[in-house]
Amino acid sequence: MSPFEFVKSTYSKGNGECVEVAVNIPHTVAIRDSKRPGGPLLRVTPRAWKAFRAHM
Repeated sequence: MSPFEFVKSTYSKGNGECVEVAVNIPHTVAIRDSKRPGGPLLRVTPRAWKAFRAHM
């Protein structure tokens, strides 16, 4: 069981290509593909996530 509590990103579209993000673990943002919840996930710092979102 993952300690991350994922929610669908507000940037996800309704076309099935969804990103889920978890911010419940201190100093970590976890990102995964909603179609593959058991697949790999990317972990970044909150600062890196904020910088990424600033360029969306």
